[in-house]
Amino acid sequence: MKYDNTCKYLAEKYPNDFVSWVLGERLSRVEVLKTELSLDPISADSVTFLRTPTQILHLEFQVKVETDRPMPLRMLNYWVRLYWKYRVPVTQVLIWLKQTDNPGVFETEFSTGLTRHGFQVIRIWEQSPEPLLQNPGLLPLATLAAAPDTAGLLNRVAQQVSNIENEGAQNDISACTQILAGLRFDKKLIQNLFRREMMRESVIYQDILEEGEQKGRQEGRQEGRQEGRQQEALAIVIRQLARRFGTLEEEWQARMRELSLQQLEELGEALLDFSNRADLVDWLQSR
Repeated sequence: MKYDNTCKYLAEKYPNDFVSWVLGERLSRVEVLKTELSLDPISADSVTFLRTPTQILHLEFQVKVETDRPMPLRMLNYWVRLYWKYRVPVTQVLIWLKQTDNPGVFETEFSTGLTRHGFQVIRIWEQSPEPLLQNPGLLPLATLAAAPDTAGLLNRVAQQVSNIENEGAQNDISACTQILAGLRFDKKLIQNLFRREMMRESVIYQDILEEGEQKGRQEGRQEGRQEGRQQEALAIVIRQLARRFGTLEEEWQARMRELSLQQLEELGEALLDFSNRADLVDWLQSR
C-alpha cells in the first residue's frame, strides 16, 4: 500500500509533471480533482484524478494483480462515474510498478457482451527513464524504468535528487525515491546512495509511517471483532448441541474450534436437523 500512496502523493504534489509525461503536453493549469465518487478505501489509496482545461486524467498505480478485484472492471466503473458527474472526456492510465509476467498487466480493456471499454497501460519497467529524469516529481518512478545497468540508473536518480535546491522538496523526493526503489533494489544499495536522514526529515515519509500505524491498529480492531464473533458463535453452537445430546467430548469441541465463523454459522443451522451425535460426527468429518 505504501507504494500506491507514494505515487498518489507525487501525482498530486507534481500534477504538471505527470500530465506532461502521460499526455505529452505541458499545461499551465492542472487541478487535482477531489472527487465525491465514494471510492472504496483500497481503491482510493492508488487513485488520482487530474483535471486539465479539456479533460480528466485518471491515474491508477498498482503493484500486484489482484484476482478478486479485476482492474478492467474497476477502470470501467471509474470512467462511468467520472463521466456521469463531469461530462468531459476522461483519459485513464493504469501504471504497473513492479515487473511481472502476470497476464493481468497486459490487459487494456473490459469486454462483455456489447460493452467494450479501453484504457491505457504503462508498465514502468518498459519505459525509457529519460523523460522521468527530467522532472522532479517523476524521479522516484525513474528507478523502476528500463535500463541495461539498473544500478547505474539508481545512481543517476540519486544525483538528480541531490541537485534539487529546495531542501524540503529534496527530502520528500528522496524519501519517495527510496520507497519506490525498494521494489527493485537491495535496501543496502539504496541506503548507500541516499542520506538516511533525508528519509526521516521527509513529510511524506512521516505520513506513510503514521498511516501504516493507523492501518495496523484498525486491522487489529477488525481482527479482534472477528475473533469475538467467532468465539460467540462457537459458544452458542456448543450450548445448543449440549442441550440436545449432552456434554460433547473434548475431541469434537476441539474440531469445532478449528471451524471458521461461516462454518460455525452453517453448523448452527445444520444441527437443527441432527437426530443424534452421529450426524454431528458426519458433518464435522465432511468439513
